[in-house]
Amino acid sequence: MRVTSSLLIGPLLLLLLASVEMRPGKDKGATDKLTRNRMRGARRHSRSGPSRPVAPDCSELTESGDVFIDCQDRRLTTTPTSQTWSQKPKHLLLARNKIKVLREDAFSGFESLTSLDLQQNQISLVVEGAFEGLTRLKTLLLQHNRLGTLSEEALIPMPNLRYLRLYDNPWSCVCAMDSLIRTLQVPSNRNLGNHARCAGPAWVKGMKLKQIDPRLLCMETLPGDNQTDPTNPVDPIPIRTKPDATTTCHTYLFPQIRMDCSNRGLTEVPAGIPEDVVHMDLSHNSIRHLKAKNFQGARSLRTLDISHNNLEHIDKASLFGLLHLLELDLSNNSLRFVHYGVLEDLYFLSKLKLGDNPWVCDYSIHYMAYWLQLHSKVRHSGLWCQSPPEHTGESVAEYVYSYNKECPKDRQHSRSDEDQTDPELWNTAMEVQGELEELEPSHLRGPQKYQIIRLS
Repeated sequence: MRVTSSLLIGPLLLLLLASVEMRPGKDKGATDKLTRNRMRGARRHSRSGPSRPVAPDCSELTESGDVFIDCQDRRLTTTPTSQTWSQKPKHLLLARNKIKVLREDAFSGFESLTSLDLQQNQISLVVEGAFEGLTRLKTLLLQHNRLGTLSEEALIPMPNLRYLRLYDNPWSCVCAMDSLIRTLQVPSNRNLGNHARCAGPAWVKGMKLKQIDPRLLCMETLPGDNQTDPTNPVDPIPIRTKPDATTTCHTYLFPQIRMDCSNRGLTEVPAGIPEDVVHMDLSHNSIRHLKAKNFQGARSLRTLDISHNNLEHIDKASLFGLLHLLELDLSNNSLRFVHYGVLEDLYFLSKLKLGDNPWVCDYSIHYMAYWLQLHSKVRHSGLWCQSPPEHTGESVAEYVYSYNKECPKDRQHSRSDEDQTDPELWNTAMEVQGELEELEPSHLRGPQKYQIIRLS
């Protein structure tokens, strides 16, 4: 009996030892698999072209030798953590996210930044140490957020800050804003906080932070006065009727300065377009009339989109100053023709979109056709006759060609003295000279070589 039990215990011990040896092997295999997956993930994040993912919600790209970290439109609620970049990033783009608070050391690991774009978030609080370490930062965009107050201490870690945008925030111009307003009004800080206005209290509503007297903010008020200044009341500045481009539109500085004014309910081109804007989008508004010198200050524009506006009239000098414009989109409007001289300033235009307009093929359309003939390098599209019915669906170029081809024949039938003129001389230099003499005033005609005097 004892022999039998010992024989049974032996195999059981062997089975237990085998199972114990197999477990570490299984764990080791799982570990190896996890390691391989991590390595694959690391390889996926290695640089393989002009754009690559560096974090679950951001991508890295290089433009003109500068490294950009693009985290725009990613629904981020916090600032991203720093990663191991291929190069040190100079620009961090966080526009159009859902960030509400900038906490202390929010940009740790981004010490090489020279620009930081935080516009169009929901930021209502900036902790004093949020920008700690950004000693090289020159541009900070905080417009279109929910900031009510901001202390000067928040800007101290950025000694090289030269460009700060704060407009379209509900600034509460109370005593807590005293230090910031004083900083913005230092003459050397001329590009900090431009266009930002007070949202309250009532006695300073609408006033620019650059213009308000900071001494009034911390004055003691009488009980029940609700932050009014009893000694020196200030009337709010009336809101201008003409929209301002800087405050109405979204401006993106990188990689090139772009101004997005689309879907803003505009009825006219906004004023104050910055001189350095390269791309401007005015599409999907209600602009019916381009007036003279609307774009006079926008000397750097390369592309201009005015499509989907029900545009009916373009004044002669409306595009004045756009000497470097390369692309113009006038499609999906209500244009029937373009006045003579409208396009004369567009020396370097290379692309022109004209589709979905009710072009009328009569003599008024000839200027556009002739201008395109003279500027053969301009790639254009959409110039088709919509009326009158006999030319509907015909290209404007074909219409003008047929018009010129039939014109001499029409002139033959309309002449009252065709019996007195040799038809073989029509359309010759002699006939042209005769027509010019008929049209030209006598005092402007050149002297005749010969003068025939009839003697009776």
